[in-house]
This record gives sequence, C-alpha cells and structure tokens, in this order.
Amino acid sequence: MIDKLGDFKRDYFCGELTENNIGDEVRLLGWADSVRDHGGVIFINLRDKEGIVQIVIDPSKSPKNAYEKAKKVRSEYVLAVRGRVQRRPAGTENPKLPTGTIEIAVDELRILNTCDILPFPIEDGIHAHEEVRLKYRFLDIRRPEMMKKLIIRHEVYQATREYLAGHGFLEVETPMLTKSTPEGARDFLVPARLEKGKFYALPQSPQLFKQILMVSGIDRYFQIVKCFRDEDLRKDRQPEFTQIDFEMSFVDEEDVITVSEGLIHYLFKKVLGIELKLPFRRMSYTEAIERYGTDKPDLRYSLELKDITDIAKDVQFKVFKDTVEKGGIVKGINVKGGSKFSRKEIDDLTEEAKKYGAKGMAWIKINEDGSLQSPIVKFFTEEQISKIKGIMEGQNGDLLIFIADTYETTHRVLGFLRKHLAEKLKLIPENVWEFVWVVDFPLVEWDEEEGRLVALHHPFTSPKEEDIDRLDEAIQDKKIALSFRSRAYDLVLNGEEIGGGSIRIHSSHVQKKVFELLGISDEEAEEKFGFLINALKYGAPPHGGLAFGLDRIVALMTDSDSIRDVIAFPKTQKGICPLTDAPDFVQEDQLEELGIEVNIPEETA
Repeated sequence: MIDKLGDFKRDYFCGELTENNIGDEVRLLGWADSVRDHGGVIFINLRDKEGIVQIVIDPSKSPKNAYEKAKKVRSEYVLAVRGRVQRRPAGTENPKLPTGTIEIAVDELRILNTCDILPFPIEDGIHAHEEVRLKYRFLDIRRPEMMKKLIIRHEVYQATREYLAGHGFLEVETPMLTKSTPEGARDFLVPARLEKGKFYALPQSPQLFKQILMVSGIDRYFQIVKCFRDEDLRKDRQPEFTQIDFEMSFVDEEDVITVSEGLIHYLFKKVLGIELKLPFRRMSYTEAIERYGTDKPDLRYSLELKDITDIAKDVQFKVFKDTVEKGGIVKGINVKGGSKFSRKEIDDLTEEAKKYGAKGMAWIKINEDGSLQSPIVKFFTEEQISKIKGIMEGQNGDLLIFIADTYETTHRVLGFLRKHLAEKLKLIPENVWEFVWVVDFPLVEWDEEEGRLVALHHPFTSPKEEDIDRLDEAIQDKKIALSFRSRAYDLVLNGEEIGGGSIRIHSSHVQKKVFELLGISDEEAEEKFGFLINALKYGAPPHGGLAFGLDRIVALMTDSDSIRDVIAFPKTQKGICPLTDAPDFVQEDQLEELGIEVNIPEETA
C-alpha cells in the first residue's frame, strides 16, 4: 500500500499556487488535511507548511490507479500528487483559502505513508489539553496556527541577524558549560566526569562573558542564545529560554536605547509589516510604580492610581487614618461605570486584593443619581468626599476602590487589580502596540529574608555617576544606598517586559565597592566572579548592553497566551517534557562513573 518517493520532486509548496499557474502541470507533496467523497468524486485538501490546496480525483478523468488509491486516503496520510492546475467551477470557490479559486486535477497519486488515529484534530482552535498537545507536539506543529508561529519565530531570528550584523555587531558564541555563580535563580548543574565532585553550570545569561568580550576589544557583540534558570514556572517562563543578547563598548544609555529601538522597529516592519513610531516614550521607575502600580505598565488603557493620602490622614475612618500615621499610604482607582457592580462582584474584587497581599479593600459607589453608597462614607465629611471625588475624577456611575497599606503593598495590590479590572471590563484594545522605556531604577533594595541589600537588576549594573562618589558613605550607612539610582533600562510592551539592560561597571575598584555594599565579601566575590574582576583590571572600556526575551517578543507578535506556544518543544509548568518524558532517572553505572549517589525521597520513588 505504501508507495516509494523515488525521484519525485515538488515544484511548488501548496500555498504558493495562484491563478497564474492555471494550466501548469505541478508536483506537490504534503498531508491530507481533509478528505471528502462527493458522489464518487474525491476532494482532498493537501497541506504543507505554506498552506492548503484542493486536489480533485474524478473517476471519469483521473487514472483508475489514482482513483483507487484516493479511496483509501484518510486524514494525515502523506501524499505525492502530480496534476494540472485548473480554475474551480463557479460557485465552488473557497474565499477562506488563498488558493480557494483553483484546484489540482490529479493525474498521479502516491501514498507515501499512513497515519494512526489522531489524538486531536489537525486544525486551528482546538481544545485539546496542553499536555496532550505537547506529548504529540509533532502533530500540534502541523496545525496552521502553530506552523505560522514557528515561521514568524524563524523570521525574527533572521531579521535580528540582518539588523545587528548591518550595524557592526559580531555574532560570538559563549560557553554553555560554565561556572556556577548563583545570584538570583538556581543554576542547572552538570557533573564533570573528569573532575570528580565538581560541576559545570548552564548559564542563566551570558552576562559575564559578554562583558569580558568588551574587555577583549570586540566592541559590538551579539548572539541569539539559550539561557537556563531553575525557577518556578509560569506562562512567561521556561527552564530554558532564548535571548537576543548584545553588548557595546564606549557607549551610554542613549546609544544602547537607540540600537534597541532600531532593532524592534526593524523586526516589526520586516516580520509583521507594522511601522512603529520612534522614539518610544520613557517613564521613570518611580512614575511607573506610582501611576500604574508596577514597573511593567500596560499603557493600552487608563485606570491610573490616585493618591488620597493627604486627605486620608484627617478622616475618621480608622483604617485610613492609622495606616497614614504608621507611614503608609492610601491610593485608589476609579472604575468608570463601576457603580453597576453588584455587592458580590465587589466582594470578589476584595478577595482578589487579598490574594495579592491586601488586608482588605474599601470602596465608594457614586450612583447614577449622584448619591453615595458605601459602608465607609459615614466617616467622611462632605468636603473630604468632594476632594476625593476631585482627585479620583469621580462622576456619577463610577466605583472608587481604595487600598491602605505600606507603599510597596498598596502599589503592588492596585497594580494587580488594575490589570484584573481591565480584563474583566474588556478595556484592552486589540492590535495596539504600546512601548515604554522604564528608566532610573533603584540600584538596590532591602531583602528582609537575607537581611541585606540586594541588586535590583544584577551586581554588575553601574550606579548613576553622581552616586559613585557616595559609595563609601553608603557602605557605612546602608540607608543612603536606597536613594541611589542605577543606569538600568527596561523596555515594556503591552505590560510585558521584553528586554532589559544597563551600563555596566567597568572599573574593578567600583565593582569591589558595589560588592561590599551588597554584603559580598572579597572571598565570595573572588570565588564567584574572580575571572570578571580580573579582566576589569586590564583596560576595560566603558560598556553596556541589553537582552531581549525572544520567546516573549514572538508570543506578543503572534498574540499567544503563553511563550510555550512559540517554542517548538517546551516544558510544562512542572518542567516536564511530555514528548520525551524528561527529566528521567539514569542508569546506576552512569551515576557511578560520575561519582554521584542519589537519595530519592520515598514518596517520589
């Protein structure tokens, strides 16, 4: 039943054929997307990576051998077809297909392979469980929407190389097996067979190597690189992910931002045909937090945070008053048209606030007739209510919601509620691209668990030049460091951070002081980062760079819910590959050769 391919070669991909090919004899190869028998005439939609075209096997016109084979064809059989392109009869055109006005009258049909019963249909919009899709990823990728996403990913790769190579960047690979330098996420470790008891680590990023390349005189480096982080997963994280990584010598923030904007502009124009407006807007870290509750603001909708702390300190409502007296703040969001919310909906919103760390949520409804409805309104004077409505821009029909807590908690909770409300009220417009640079980040923050300062980005980020001279002072009084700003910058698109970078520390003297500020001893710094510190002593130029999350960019470009949809073979949220059943146990002799003994908890064994 199975035919040989032999010397059969395709002339076109299915989706490439047009009315200009009418009358041409063509050879096609692909899969049977669907099979229909209409009164003895068999219609097969033949599919390959470029699209679908209809082939027709008419017993009165096609060879008997071809017709007999066509009767055996089922979904996803692999076919070779030779025939002539003809116009479809009037009234049978399919406007949903680019090839919908033509079809192939078959003269030869070969069945190159059959297909077992499918676990899910090979079509768009299926509702199969994700683990089933990942187990049969080879089938999932055949679906047109998945194929298109991987094609777009490929085009992003190629366009990235075109742009950066065209701007003087050299593509240089950095090692996959390197030294463990734990600072943030856990490392994936690889045992070294030739050095018993020692381990390599898979790189969380090429950070140290790209800085060393700048010391090497490369001047402009880039690579599209795999990175690895052993952390808890979610929709926008994978244990292995891909970055567009680049670094430049003798630059400041403006130089890196200009190249970054140019690259993103080029990608959207080349891959999607979208002309982005440059330059992108900019916003300080403080402004982003205080207006939107996050350093990744989604600017496609409003719902800005409003501060009523000055009023709250004088009201009789104890929750507000006590919060302010303890150094906290009171802020809110005006939910336009929210007076229609039922009490249950408001209670549900309160529960959402609690999920994100709030103790509760206060609210005031402004009814359509102007009357107020709230359990707390009795604690406010008319003047105070009037001022709150003024600050919140409250009008009839609105719902005002408030969080009273510490600076950090209030902004975090309202940031999450803002996103939740935008989704609930369908305020997010489609096909809108809102880019914003977030700049002027704090250099450090206080980690309560570790009881020390930690770098907000990483310990190689340069402080603002005006803060470098105050490092000695800050080492003595850590509170001073909390006012320092870094030379870091993140690019945010539609509420998702798609890239981030900084101007680096190029002086070994300054780097040592920053380590000291972070509580990293000379011994620890030498053990973890000695090779970089040593390189900085040998004429390191001023340098900086940025890394874009390629997976996340492609997910946004393709309107995908998760980066897993734009990675050929991703892991689940538990870090498992259903296709290969990785990770898995290995044989005892492999472990013995590595000098490793594994103790497996009883509940896992």
